[in-house]
Amino acid sequence: MLNFKNPSSPADGYRGRFAPSPTGPLHGGSLVAALGSWLDARKNQGKWLLRIEDLDTPRCILGADQEILRQLLACGLTWDEEPTWQSRHQERYKKALERLNELQITFPCTCSRQSIANALEARGAVTPRNQEMVYPGVCRPHERPKYKEGNATLDEVAWRLALPPDLTIEFEDLILGQQSQNLNEEVGDFVLRRRNGVFTYQLAVVVDDAEQGITHIVRGADLLNNTARQIHLQRILGYGTPSYLHLPLVLDEHGEKLSKQTLASAIHTENEQQALQELRKAARHLGLRNLPDGRATSIAEWLLAATQAWDRKITFS
Repeated sequence: MLNFKNPSSPADGYRGRFAPSPTGPLHGGSLVAALGSWLDARKNQGKWLLRIEDLDTPRCILGADQEILRQLLACGLTWDEEPTWQSRHQERYKKALERLNELQITFPCTCSRQSIANALEARGAVTPRNQEMVYPGVCRPHERPKYKEGNATLDEVAWRLALPPDLTIEFEDLILGQQSQNLNEEVGDFVLRRRNGVFTYQLAVVVDDAEQGITHIVRGADLLNNTARQIHLQRILGYGTPSYLHLPLVLDEHGEKLSKQTLASAIHTENEQQALQELRKAARHLGLRNLPDGRATSIAEWLLAATQAWDRKITFS
């Protein structure tokens, strides 16, 4: 039987984190997430950790992790423990997947995106634009083979988590309020490890949050749809569930989420005035008003004022 570390409870102290992917430098949207999570940790006298989520190596850019660290430090957003890199902790995810297989709730899948789309189309199901396809259960067997690392046949397939019927997960978001998602209807059996051997965000983030004792997760609203499946994994693996707070997204002129995929510009942090200007823009998006705006204001002074002004009940723009 494998043992898994449970995270600290909020009574043991607030532990938050910022977890960027090194697919490029920070842009305005990622700075909003970084600043919001940092302010929430500081306002609650908690710790703020930095995790580089670099498992998806084909998308990672060489040196982007170091640039992200430099940008955060230039903005005064310091972390309280040594940064971690997901790529250095593959063994954690292997053990978690093995544990789930021991529970006989995983199965191998050879479906491509096209075959899933074809199966859904044959059933008359339509996937809205920019939404993930609900897995139709094409490869789900009655008896599930055992996953074992190093088995060539089983390593060349994706591994999915088999959901129990009619699984609805409810949770309270600290800003958005009560949330509910039926995983069978909105997600389906989801992937834990891809065919190329890369562990998915869903599994890795749950394992890492538990390993690091994270009690509060403050992140962008684009990740809200992932929360229910992550809570489901936490429960299966015997982890505690952190508190969640999802921040409003920064949108471009076309109404699309500001991201590296939409060619979002990197924030400017070459000097203190540039960094402070970027912080002010992020704070305005988070609903913070009447913060120091004089040129003589230092970043440390501004962050102190922003921390004092931070309030989860603020109506975001």
